[in-house]
Amino acid sequence: MSQFTDVTVIKEASIYFDGKVTSRTVLFADGSRKTLGIMMPGEYQFNTDEKEIMEIISGELDVLIADSEGWKVIKGGDVFEVPARSQFSLNVKSLTDYCCSYIIND
Repeated sequence: MSQFTDVTVIKEASIYFDGKVTSRTVLFADGSRKTLGIMMPGEYQFNTDEKEIMEIISGELDVLIADSEGWKVIKGGDVFEVPARSQFSLNVKSLTDYCCSYIIND
């Protein structure tokens, strides 16, 4: 899906790691939530409350999800999932455009 319709966008950005990771929240009529963001090259670690589905629109990174068997290479067009109440690390290789979907009841 290249665009979302009938949504509410929160104007204020979420800014992490001294501005190297930013996102904007998109709210849907059914109560679901996504963020659209950009990550600059670098190493980052995140914690999750809900399950997250990360769609990488463009760019390249390596991801290490807690309790996984090692780093996985992710490129534009790839998707990866992060379990709820867990942690994941990213080694972003190039400017990366992403969409994160939060799965509340899973």
